[in-house]
Amino acid sequence: MEIDGIISAIFIGIVIGVLGRLVIPGRQRIGVLWTIVVGIVAALIGSGIASALGVADTNGVDWVEWLIQIALAGVGVTALDRSRGRR
Repeated sequence: MEIDGIISAIFIGIVIGVLGRLVIPGRQRIGVLWTIVVGIVAALIGSGIASALGVADTNGVDWVEWLIQIALAGVGVTALDRSRGRR
């Protein structure tokens, strides 16, 4: 992954984090900054998974890659919310 890919993953990660938070029902007890961090991590890991599956570079919008990233963000937001809820 080149520097422009990392920069775009950060910006996309912000969107992914928000979408991941929206797909989880109920109220999450984590802040916006943690949502963004989870989204960035999910975007980077999701891009790697999509590349491994061979669906990262397609003609048009990479819907499968987006779905992987959003699902990972949802899992990350849920895990972080549950870990912070136990305190």
